[in-house]
Amino acid sequence: MQPIFDFFFGQYYEYPTLFIFLEVIAVIFGFLSVWYSKQENILVYPTGIVSTLIFVYLLWQWGLLGDMMINAYYFSMSIYGWYVWTRKVDATHFTPVTRMSRKEHIISGVIFIGTVLFVFAVYEFFDKWTDWTAYVDTLTTAVFFVGMWLMARKKIENWIYWIIGDIISVPLYFYKGLTLTSFQYLLFTVIAVYGYMAWKKSLNNNLQPA
Repeated sequence: MQPIFDFFFGQYYEYPTLFIFLEVIAVIFGFLSVWYSKQENILVYPTGIVSTLIFVYLLWQWGLLGDMMINAYYFSMSIYGWYVWTRKVDATHFTPVTRMSRKEHIISGVIFIGTVLFVFAVYEFFDKWTDWTAYVDTLTTAVFFVGMWLMARKKIENWIYWIIGDIISVPLYFYKGLTLTSFQYLLFTVIAVYGYMAWKKSLNNNLQPA
């Protein structure tokens, strides 16, 4: 049992207690945020803001610049999404779940390419191309940037981006030594699948004639 524990959590022996405590809190609030997103609950944003702020601090300490930028972006998009989700489209209805328009597909492509170029430039500037994870980090950053933007706009396709990014992040974070965060992304993957199905049901209900 001890070898198994060491395999998954051995890296935490060298971490400050404060970092471990903060990561646990960030993981819990991150899980709650994704769960509330599945439920179309506005609490997705306050819980997400707590999680992202903690992760920005931790990732800066660990020197994971791409991951840190993801969370900093999440924070800003949480403010935007909070506004969109609480905006009424008429006297009684809030912003509904919808599918992406052609324009939003184009914007998503621009966000993806722009993010890849930006993260590449950041890693180049700070000379962080020291491991293959930097290249994967660049890709996942772009995937998550698009997913967060689509979630803020309540587009059902956001879940597809989350699923892809989460699947890649599970082994990536484990390799980086962040076992708790790796487990978090494993749970995120499962929730994202159910989230897609829940939002699809909501979308179909919205499309039904009154």
